[in-house]
Amino acid sequence: MKETILLFHAPEKEQLLKIEMALFPLHVRLKRISPEDYSHPLGYLAGVPDVEPAKEKYSGPELPDTMFVFCFLSENRLNQALAALRKSGAGPFPYKAVLTPTNSTWTAPDCFQELRREHEALHPGT
Repeated sequence: MKETILLFHAPEKEQLLKIEMALFPLHVRLKRISPEDYSHPLGYLAGVPDVEPAKEKYSGPELPDTMFVFCFLSENRLNQALAALRKSGAGPFPYKAVLTPTNSTWTAPDCFQELRREHEALHPGT
């Protein structure tokens, strides 16, 4: 599978350009996901075989913040991508996940809620 980063609630143009420029040398596909596709499982959006799309379009609110889901990157490549994003000056981006067999069936709002819970547990009061 092709190394892919799913991007939800893409930031404004200037930040987005910094993200794209940071990832370009790594040849990692950055896939911007529109809100109408938030009901699809993360695995489907990443192109995992056997993960079926949702039957309905998402009609809920936009995610409260930017979220990245890293798909099919080795540990080394993940570290390179994270370092490039840090150096880009576009962040910080606290909501990041790696696609796993467990979360591949989650929707974007489900994943964001889990990341938010984890972030609040690790950083109370932020």
